Amino acid sequence: MMRKQQIQASLWLSLALSPWAGAVTLYQDSDSEVSAKLLGAAGVFHSRESYAQTGAREAGSVDWQEATLQYGIEFKHGRAGLGQAYGALDWVSSASFGDGDAAGWTLGDERTSKIENAYLGWRSAGLFPLLGENGIDLSFGRQNVVVGDGFLVSGDALNIGKGLLDGEVNRGGAYYLTGRKAFDQTAILRLGGEQGWRGDLMWLKSDNRVQAEPEVALGTLEHVADAGTVGLTYLKVLDTDSRLAELLAPERKGMKQYSVRAQGNAGVSDLFLAAEHAWESKDSGKESAWYLEAGWTFSELPGKPSVNYRYSRFSEGYDPLFYGNGRALGTWFQGEVAANYAGPFNTNTVVNHIGLKASLSEQLGVGALFYTFATLDESLGNRDGRELDVYAEWVVDEHWSVLPLVGYYKPRRSVDDGGSQLGNDRGNLYAQMLLVWAY
Repeated sequence: MMRKQQIQASLWLSLALSPWAGAVTLYQDSDSEVSAKLLGAAGVFHSRESYAQTGAREAGSVDWQEATLQYGIEFKHGRAGLGQAYGALDWVSSASFGDGDAAGWTLGDERTSKIENAYLGWRSAGLFPLLGENGIDLSFGRQNVVVGDGFLVSGDALNIGKGLLDGEVNRGGAYYLTGRKAFDQTAILRLGGEQGWRGDLMWLKSDNRVQAEPEVALGTLEHVADAGTVGLTYLKVLDTDSRLAELLAPERKGMKQYSVRAQGNAGVSDLFLAAEHAWESKDSGKESAWYLEAGWTFSELPGKPSVNYRYSRFSEGYDPLFYGNGRALGTWFQGEVAANYAGPFNTNTVVNHIGLKASLSEQLGVGALFYTFATLDESLGNRDGRELDVYAEWVVDEHWSVLPLVGYYKPRRSVDDGGSQLGNDRGNLYAQMLLVWAY
């Protein structure tokens, strides 16, 4: 139970928490269950330096705080021979305090409470044995969607505040904690069980104004086996808000993405392998992004330490769209300072990454994440730099977790020389402390 809670706390940090960790059963019989859910997080943040992303920041240090609270109910109801109906309705309250974040995405006075998940679905249980358990799963409504490990899609999770476009794209604060991840409208058909061939057909509609409210068609085809998963993904942006797109993403409408991916251990229990290559087609031409990753867990050693290395490359005009952390801290938000405030934001860059982690006890894990960033086309801005993040995950009990992190980010250039750090190019000392709870 402790390790499960630790993993879920990490996924909250990486903007992809699913499902909720805790639940209180309100009603249960042989066919039905109704549960109440409560999940919250609060964070305290400090950055010695600030970044020129919105025009809302001046050089110097910033201190801010964030909080989110997700609350609601979910249900499931099934009978033999009829499959199982399921659904959820919940809200998220979010807020930012203090100076707002180091990039000026938030200003510290954002507050909101809105519906997060509101969906209904039906799954087939054992009705179609050839397709596997729950071989048909059909759902509609407002819900989160993650494809693979989040390289292309990891929810609609960009939570900008009032610092950009005079607050026109404000989503209510808590930029880092990102309590709001659901797509506004979805229609999803999933075919196939947990093993063998399976696929998804999706229609997703975003209400996220900083993304220009894209409407997306998406399909996947995967083969899942014990040794790993290989998959194909196709995505097309059907429409956007024309005015917002002109300001923020003028080539997004009509854009297509194709990717091939693989992830698993190739039958070796301590090995981790992953790769994905995405091709992007839009009006200005072709773009691409890809990565290779390998890791090893020393399972015979105390604490089962592990080490991972990843090389990733994102072409000069690549549009990362809905990327995010699908499996761990640092997956596709690479660097706590770089990915959130300084840039690069998974475009026009090459990233080398080494990750280390170990368990000091059943309740305490520690890790370190190191990155180097190299800009491809410096005429578009220079985001060269290095970053080291050291963190811990302390699972206090089955409901509470504490997650401290200290980072050091060193850009190659200041904003005056084509970089983004305001005032100087010295190293930035960054710190955060998060408290996560679930009932």
